[in-house]
Amino acid sequence: MVEGLTFVSTLLSTMKKQISAIIKYAFFFGLGLFLIWWSLRQIPANKWDEFIETLKGAKYWLMVPVFLILSLSHIVRALRWRILMEPMGYKPSILNTFFAVMIGYLANLAIPRLGEVLKCTLLAKYEKVPAEKLVGTIVAERAVDVISLAIVFIITLLTQTNLIASYGLELFRQLFENKSGQFSMQKIGIVVGAVVLLVVLLKIWSRKYGHLPFVMSAKKIIKGIWEGVSSIRYLKQKGLFIFYSVTIWVLYIVGTWVGLSATAGTAGLGFNAALAALAFGSIGMIVTPGGIGAYAYFIAKIVEKMGVPFEIGFANGTLQWFAQFIIVLIVGSICLLVLPIYNKNKISHESN
Repeated sequence: MVEGLTFVSTLLSTMKKQISAIIKYAFFFGLGLFLIWWSLRQIPANKWDEFIETLKGAKYWLMVPVFLILSLSHIVRALRWRILMEPMGYKPSILNTFFAVMIGYLANLAIPRLGEVLKCTLLAKYEKVPAEKLVGTIVAERAVDVISLAIVFIITLLTQTNLIASYGLELFRQLFENKSGQFSMQKIGIVVGAVVLLVVLLKIWSRKYGHLPFVMSAKKIIKGIWEGVSSIRYLKQKGLFIFYSVTIWVLYIVGTWVGLSATAGTAGLGFNAALAALAFGSIGMIVTPGGIGAYAYFIAKIVEKMGVPFEIGFANGTLQWFAQFIIVLIVGSICLLVLPIYNKNKISHESN
C-alpha cells in the first residue's frame, strides 16, 4: 500500500514537472510567434515588395562561410567544456564532447534546456563521466556566457554610445507613452511602484520566508552562478579557457558580420554593427525558444538605428536566424546518427 502511494506520488510529481515545462515552452514559443506577427505588421504595405526583394536578392552563398564559422564556434565550445572537466579527473574524447554539444543544441530546438540535461547524459553514457558532476560544468559555462554577453554589451556601449542610448530611449518611450504619444505618468508610477514592491517582497522573502520554493530557487540560481564562476580558479589551463571563451564570441561577431553582408542595405555596415546586432540578437535567443521571432526583430530594430529600413533589417535577421537553425538541425542530426556508430567502432577497436 505504501509502495503504491509512493509510486503515485512520484508519478504525479513527474507529470506536474512535465506539464509545467510544456506550459513554459508553449508560452515562450507563443511569444516568438507573436513577435513574428508583430514584426511583419511593422512593415508598411507599400514596403512588402522591398522585404520580399531583399530575401530574393540575398547572397545565399555567404551562408556557407557562416555555416563554417558557427560550426567552428561549436567545436571550440566543446574544447572549452573539456577543460572544465579536467579538475575532476576526466578527459573525454573531443568527438564525443562535440557530438554531445550539438545534440544538446538540437534537443533545445524542441524543448528549451532539455539539451543541457541530454548532453550530460550522453557524455556520461559514452565516456563514463558521472552526469551529476557534469551539471556543475554546465553552470560554469552559462555563468561565463552571461559575463561574456555583458562584456559585449559594455564594448558596444563604449564604442556606440549614441546608438545604444537612442535605442534605449525609444524602448523607454514606447513602454511609457500613451495612445496620444505623450509620456504617461500613470504608467511610470505603476512601474516604479512595481519595482519598489518587488524589492520589498524579495527582502521579506529572503529573511522570513527562506523556505519558500521561489526564494530557495532564486538563491540556488545565484549561488550556482557564483560557484560556477569561482570554480574557474581551479582550472589547470586558465589561459586556454579564456582564449577559447574569447574565440567563441569573436567567431559569433564574425559570423554576424558575414550574415549582415548577405543582404542589400545591411552589407558594409562593419564590425561595430555586427557587435551591436550580436548583443541585441543574443537577447532574442534568450527571450524565445531558439530565438524564433525575437532574434530577427531585435536585429531589425538595432540596424534601423543605423539608417537601414526595418523591413530590410527584419529580412536579414530572419535569414541569419534561419541559417543558425539549419546549422543546428543539420550538424546536430548528423552527430545524433554518428555518435553510436563512432562509439561502437571505438569499442571494437579498443577490444582488438
